[in-house]
Amino acid sequence: MSVPTQWLLDSDPALRWQVERDLLGLPAETWRTTRARVATEGFGARLLAHQDDDGRWAGGAFFPGGQAYFEVQRAEVDPPQPWTATTWSLNSLREWGLDAAVLQANGTPGLLARHCRWEYDDLPYWDGEVDCCINAFTLANGAWLGVDVTRILGRLVDGRMRDGGWNCEWVEGATVSSFVSTLNVLTGLLDYEQIVGGDAEAREARRTGEEYLLARRLLRRWSTGEPIGPWTLRFEYPFRAHYSALRAADYFRRAALHDGVAPDERLAEAVEVVRAARRDDGRWVRDRRHAGEVWFEVDVAAGRPSRWLTLTGELLLRWWDGS
Repeated sequence: MSVPTQWLLDSDPALRWQVERDLLGLPAETWRTTRARVATEGFGARLLAHQDDDGRWAGGAFFPGGQAYFEVQRAEVDPPQPWTATTWSLNSLREWGLDAAVLQANGTPGLLARHCRWEYDDLPYWDGEVDCCINAFTLANGAWLGVDVTRILGRLVDGRMRDGGWNCEWVEGATVSSFVSTLNVLTGLLDYEQIVGGDAEAREARRTGEEYLLARRLLRRWSTGEPIGPWTLRFEYPFRAHYSALRAADYFRRAALHDGVAPDERLAEAVEVVRAARRDDGRWVRDRRHAGEVWFEVDVAAGRPSRWLTLTGELLLRWWDGS
C-alpha cells in the first residue's frame, strides 16, 4: 500500500513543507523554502491577518472577548470551546512552522506581556495560570517566541500527580491523572525541550508522564484494563487539546526520535488502531469535526480523506515498521 505522495504535496505550505521534510526527506533548502511561505500564503498568512493591533487574537487569551466570554462559558453547560483566541492561534502558527521571527518582528511577545491577561484571575499571559494544559501550550509558545517561561516549566514539573501524570482539574480536587491532560503536558514539555533544551527535572517529568500512558497502552484503564472510551478512536485534525490514539502515538514517535530510542512495545495496540483505519488507497479519513468557532477551516469535511491525518498516520507506521 503506497501513500498518495502527489496528493499530499498538493496542499497548503503549512502541510507541504512537512511532507517534503518528514515523508520525502528532501534537501533542507527545499522544505525550508516552502516553510517560509507559511508567513505569506495560505493558512498562516490568513491567521496572521486576524491578529489584533495589541498582539492578541479575538481579544482574549483563551476565549474570544476575554473575561466576558469566560463568564458566559462558565454559566453554560458544556459549551463548545471556541478556537479563535490568542493561545489557539499561536498553537496553530507554531505547529504550521511559522518562523518565530515574523511575530518577534511585530513585537508580539511584548504586546502580549502588556495587553493579554488570562481570563482566570486576570493573571499575566506569559506567567501562565492554574490549568496545566493551558500552561503546557504557553510553555511551548513562549519557548518558540523567545520568552522566558521557566516559571511555567517549574509549575508543570511540580504539578505532577502521584501517579506520574497530570490533571487540569487538580484545582477542583482531582487526585489522579487524566489521559487528556497528561498528553497535553507531555507535548508541551517535548516542544520546549526541542526548542530550547531541558533540564534533568523536566526530562524526568516527561518520563513519568510517558510511563503513565504506556502502562495503560494509551487506551485502557489501569484499574480494569477496559477501554477508556470511544473518543480514543476518533480521527480528527486539528488535534487541539483532544486525546486520540493517533495523537498519543504520534507524540511517542516524536519523543522517541528526539531521545534516540526504539519504539516501546506497549504502543502496539494504539498503532494497530491507526493501521486499521487506513483505507486501501493509503489515506485516512477525517471522521468528525470538533465543535467550536474557528477563523476558517483547515481540513476537509468529515467523511473525506484528510491530508493532515494521512501524513501523521503514514509517518507513524513507517517509524513503527522500521521503513
